Amino acid sequence: MNVTAARRRSVGRGGVGGKAIRGGKAKARNGATNGTHGATQNGGPPAVAPQNGAKEKPPEGKDKGTAAATATATAPGPESYESDSSDQVSSSDEEERWKDPKLTNDVPSEYWHIQKLVKYMKAGNQTATIVALCCLKDHDLTTQMNQRAIQDCGGLEVLVNLLESNDMKCRLGALSVLSEISSNLDIRRAIVDLGGIPLLVQILSEPGRDLKIMAAETIANVAKVRLARKLVRKCNGIPRLVDLLDVNMNCLRSQRDQLSEEEREMLDMARAGARALWSLSESRHNKELMCKSGIVPLMGRLLKSVHIDVVVPTMGTIQQCASQANYQLAITTEGMIFDIVSHLTSDNLDLKRQCSSAIFKCASDKTASDMVRESGGLEPLVGIARDKTVRDNKQLLAAATGAIWKCAASEANVKKLDQLKAVQVLVQLLNDENEDVLTNVVGAISECVKYQNNREILRQCGGIPLLVNLLNMTHAPLLENIARTLKECASDPESMTLMEELDAIRLIWSLLKNSNPKVQAYAAWALCPCIENAKDSGELVRSFVGALELVVGLLKSRDNFVLSAVCAAIATIARDRENLSVLSDHKVIRMLADLVYTTDDLLREHLAAAIASCAPYSTNTQELGRLKTVTPIVGYMVSNNPRVHRTTAMALQKLSEDPQNCITMHQSGVVPFLLETVGSKDRELQEASAGCLQNIRKLALRAEELELCGE
Repeated sequence: MNVTAARRRSVGRGGVGGKAIRGGKAKARNGATNGTHGATQNGGPPAVAPQNGAKEKPPEGKDKGTAAATATATAPGPESYESDSSDQVSSSDEEERWKDPKLTNDVPSEYWHIQKLVKYMKAGNQTATIVALCCLKDHDLTTQMNQRAIQDCGGLEVLVNLLESNDMKCRLGALSVLSEISSNLDIRRAIVDLGGIPLLVQILSEPGRDLKIMAAETIANVAKVRLARKLVRKCNGIPRLVDLLDVNMNCLRSQRDQLSEEEREMLDMARAGARALWSLSESRHNKELMCKSGIVPLMGRLLKSVHIDVVVPTMGTIQQCASQANYQLAITTEGMIFDIVSHLTSDNLDLKRQCSSAIFKCASDKTASDMVRESGGLEPLVGIARDKTVRDNKQLLAAATGAIWKCAASEANVKKLDQLKAVQVLVQLLNDENEDVLTNVVGAISECVKYQNNREILRQCGGIPLLVNLLNMTHAPLLENIARTLKECASDPESMTLMEELDAIRLIWSLLKNSNPKVQAYAAWALCPCIENAKDSGELVRSFVGALELVVGLLKSRDNFVLSAVCAAIATIARDRENLSVLSDHKVIRMLADLVYTTDDLLREHLAAAIASCAPYSTNTQELGRLKTVTPIVGYMVSNNPRVHRTTAMALQKLSEDPQNCITMHQSGVVPFLLETVGSKDRELQEASAGCLQNIRKLALRAEELELCGE
């Protein structure tokens, strides 16, 4: 197809991306110009530029133009065409016809010059088109005004149509312009609307490497639009882009000046393909297709490159894909962790951020976190957190502290972090204002303070007042991590004393009002050791107005994790008899009874503990029997979780104080389970089982005595 034929194409295309023009905007722009591409307002055919001396008759009702004469002056030669003298008007008249009166005083002369070049592309022959494209490249096409100049006069339609031309220079020139101007969001959308995606994907299958490079670069920009990502996938573009990554190791290991021209082109194709796939990897469906297309080993190879411009987009793609479990496993098994860690020492801050983010996503797996430690990754991560020069780079800081957080889940990693004085470094970051940074910093501290030495370090560094102060924040993930951290600190007597002085328990209790279920759950978990270790905890709890009513109210939650945490808190609170009285007044027994049919082992464990704590008060034991809770609780003994067995036996022991409950237990077949658990190595389980059996046996003996007396 030649250039003229390419211009004859209608802007809207069928097939994928068929109904291309949204709301008729592109057509309206096109019709406003006297180019070959725009149809007349009344639905007439688009004007076609005359070739080889043919004369053009302008549409009826329009001014007659002589773009051909101007094009001839710009690109003289045998291929230039002529027009009748009657068609000729001065260049200044033509320019006046383009100008928007509102913009005349606001835009630079470059704007009008670019629009002239676009006019030559529309009206000129093949040579004029190529010259116009070359002249366009002389302008800075990254500025918004120049991009607007191309868009306002219908230049995008011409550029997209030129992608179908048979002339290599025209296509390459059009791609070169599109790759630059597609950095503009509006232009990206317009390219999608004009059906450009199928054409760009088609070019990826052609033999010309320079065409492939420019097409991939353009896709990299345009694919930041959601619809474009979908269209690339539908047009089968992802496997073609993955193929561009297949570069031999010699090209990747050698400096650019040591490569041949062909090898440099191969390297550029890999860079452009990686950039395009980076943009496309924002879609979950695209990630899955990329994995099926064999991208993982190719990315592993590219990571070993000495060329930073190849490594950065590759690393960007990896960190985007690392959010999926199959990629996390592949990254670990392919040994990419070692290469990712090696790039943490790069001078390129963007590359550091991508590497840290990838580790953040992968290190939840113990194997991956161990590989990070073994490859020396903890040192540069702590180094980034310690470096005051990157404090303003919040994305890098958040990624690095997030990676430390996930790595700290391993005890061996915590020991290494202790050697690097990571807790002291993290405490210094608690004054940061960025919520993502704070969330990851507190998350890392929460893992470290599971060990007593770090709880002491946190207290000595002044970290507890900073954490308590952060309880006034509203960011839910941050509040979750603060609650987890203070839960661990509450087991240290000195830290607990400091927390009481700072009124931390009241602030933690107030988190139960938060609308986020996870915040509610972690706050309830944190209250358990706080209440258990606080001085005069019973009086402390009663001093909070409406606190017990709030806890009981959370038993209406539909989240099993919240219910488990609240039951654990109730089990702790109910150890104080006055608090248990208040809980009973708030109908806690009835609400606990409503939960007994659960199959969740975590909820079973703490529900049984709550029932064991609440049953001894007043008539609660009889009330639980009347509400038919005994038989479902006996069923908990079939669980494989020994912690469920322990709390269930404790609950059954308390319930067996009522004779009617003993009869129900015996009829439910509890005795064989108790005979088995009475031999357990867990002392609490052993004693509770024995106590329950004792109560059942006593009732049986009394029944026998009464029977004998009756005879």
